[in-house]
Parts: sequence; C-alpha cells; structure tokens
Amino acid sequence: MSNRFAQLAFTPAVRHHQRLHGSDRAYRKALEGSTDVDLIGPDEAAFIAQHDSFYLSTVGETGWPYIQHRGGPRGFLRVLDEHTLGFADLRGNRQYITRGNLDHNDRVALFLMDYTHQARLKVLGRARVVEDDPALLTSLAVEGYAGRPERAFLIDVEGMNWNCSQHIPQLLPRAEVENALLSLHERIDALEEENAALRARQETRPTTEGAPR
Repeated sequence: MSNRFAQLAFTPAVRHHQRLHGSDRAYRKALEGSTDVDLIGPDEAAFIAQHDSFYLSTVGETGWPYIQHRGGPRGFLRVLDEHTLGFADLRGNRQYITRGNLDHNDRVALFLMDYTHQARLKVLGRARVVEDDPALLTSLAVEGYAGRPERAFLIDVEGMNWNCSQHIPQLLPRAEVENALLSLHERIDALEEENAALRARQETRPTTEGAPR
C-alpha cells in the first residue's frame, strides 16, 4: 500500500478499529512515510490503458456517496501525465449527479477492475470539469466511437493502491469466450468430418469374411 493512499484513507476512526483488531502495526510504516502524492507509473499506466470501464465515486451535498459505472472503448480513460487522468464525459441519461456532486466536493474515488486476472487498482484524487475547451475535448474523445462528448473530466491523482486478488471472481470477456468457443466448434466440425470419412471408407472396404485361405 502506498504511503499517500494510507494517509488519505486511514482516518482517526479507521485507525481506532485497526488498533482494536490488531492490524495497526502492519500499516504504521505507510502512515509515517512521505506525504507526496502518488505518481502514475508504467504499471499503473498500462493497467489503465487496457480498461474499457471503471467505477467512479463522488459525494453529494447531503453526504450520500454516489457510485457510477463509466464505460467506453478500451483506453478511453487517458493517462495525461504522471499526476493526471482524463476522459471525455459522454452524453447519457442527463441526470448529472456526478457533475453536480463535483460542484460541492471535488474528491473522487475510482475502482478499476480486471476480473480476468483478478486484479484491481484503487485511485483517490480530485476531479475538475472543463466545460468549454473544444481542443481538450477533442484530444480526449476516442476516434470512431459513437458517443457524444459533452465535457472533459480531469482527475488529479493523490493516492493509489493495488488490491490483492482474494475474493475477486474470475470473469472472462464475452468476446474472448465466444472466440474460444468458435475455435472449439470449428475443431469439432473438422473431427466430425474426419470421422465420417473414416466410417465411409470402412463401410466400402471389401469384407474378407468367409474367404478361402
């Protein structure tokens, strides 16, 4: 766990329960480490680039958290530099809950799940919305994708944490499963044709039963 993620997530109440249940020593070093924000390294950048969805959490004016699923083409969440993520906000159901929450509180949390390899990356940061910058929006839009981008979301990353694979179900993308099944079906069809040809040759082979020796 990174120092900065622990310092942001481990509030006094959280540390109280860690002491109560005996896990505080395991995290003490992170709490006492550098307070510098986490940098997006090569491993994080590669992990983010291969994603086509993530979960985004904000907090509303009444204190209620709100979690939203964001999806798009693979790589629509961009690493702009070692501190910043960005994506084009596409027109959806026009509820604008996330957009409104950010006017009140710019803190966000992101969950990026890789169910195939049972891995997840958690990100804490501060989001800002850019409404009137066509050049930025164009740079974040994915060419050829049908969604209509309305605004840009930029996230200044403060802390990141990789989770262990425990309890993450292993799920495979539908396209990969369909491709694997297609290959199997093609192999089965080829084997059935081969078996049919062998049976046909066997049936037409002259019998030697009862022939003089």
